[in-house]
Amino acid sequence: MSRAPLEGLRILAVSQFGAGPFGTQMLADLGADVIKIEDPGVGGDSARYVPPFQGAADSPYFQSFNRGKRSVSLNLRHPDGQAVFRDLVRVSDGVFNNTRGDLPDKLGLTYEALKETNPRVVCCSLTGYGRTGPRAGEPAFDYLVQGYAGYMSVTGEPDGPPGKCGVSVIDFAGGYAAMVGLMVGLFDAQRTGAGRDVDVSLLDTAVSMLSYFAVWTLNHDWIAERTRHSAHQTLVPAQNFPTRDGWIVVFCNKDKFWRDLVDALGAPELADDPRFGTFADRFTHREALLPRLRARFVTRTTAEWLERLRGRVPCAPVNDVRQALADPQVRAGDMIVEVEHPEFGTLREVRSPVRTEGEVRRPLRAPRLGEHTDLILRELLSYSDSTIERLRAGGIIG
Repeated sequence: MSRAPLEGLRILAVSQFGAGPFGTQMLADLGADVIKIEDPGVGGDSARYVPPFQGAADSPYFQSFNRGKRSVSLNLRHPDGQAVFRDLVRVSDGVFNNTRGDLPDKLGLTYEALKETNPRVVCCSLTGYGRTGPRAGEPAFDYLVQGYAGYMSVTGEPDGPPGKCGVSVIDFAGGYAAMVGLMVGLFDAQRTGAGRDVDVSLLDTAVSMLSYFAVWTLNHDWIAERTRHSAHQTLVPAQNFPTRDGWIVVFCNKDKFWRDLVDALGAPELADDPRFGTFADRFTHREALLPRLRARFVTRTTAEWLERLRGRVPCAPVNDVRQALADPQVRAGDMIVEVEHPEFGTLREVRSPVRTEGEVRRPLRAPRLGEHTDLILRELLSYSDSTIERLRAGGIIG
């Protein structure tokens, strides 16, 4: 078996719940030693206790974000806990946190606080609103940021209330963005010998993904609105259509796809209609076009339309989650991995999307709270048994 691409990389992760652990799990899946620092005073990562399925200070929710990591139970609010943490920093490459924006400084998680301990260390903070500004000290979560950054205003039906994306898209995007920032910092430290701070926030990540919506809004008299059947804001047809037994989504972002669509629909008169000749025409006359398309799509099942359209027109079934996980293309991509757990048995999980030689194909379960505390303090820091017992008696480690 080839060497894992991130073997030898050690990251201290002061993170909990979703965004941060999601990002650092990708590093663990690629072979990094991710040491999860958990506060013994609050029972560790709160994700351990998220319903509906729970175990003893553990849950499938926690398992979904933390496989392949090691756990050290350590009180960073105590001076002795800070001393242990700095010893770990000496033998690590990066420090990652996803705390409130005011906490990296208070907990000594910044490059300024740690550069004397390890000049090469890269300190990455994934905060809710950033480390500066009027809301820096407030907690932020995916739900809040989807509303704050305008996402809910463009999600849902036009006559319905604002809606959120069904999955935690901002959390996950923030985790990915933070890992890009962390790896950029590590690359530069490898060249220069000097670490740095890297700052990423959920709000900044969400605003950056407004992308062309932002450009249109900032530079033109354009207002983003909710669209019927999840339609694209300007391309027609590019949306969901009801079929005889479900839904299908098509995306005609080229004139070729439009011509192939009307041919597959058996509607040559639409191709010849001057009202629908160009992108601009179809958008202008969408209220005349879309009912005709809907009337065609509802005559056949989703499977029948996929058979007619695949390979000609970009299309997909609108699956539920169970259908998506069972899809032949998903299974062909080996996206489901099995992880053995002493309490939950064999857990089936979704793997990292990064494909490369040496990736971890048989990951270990997420750790029990503080499972590796003694091992890491002995092996990495050469702490004696008496030192470990003193720290435990003082409540510094769990």
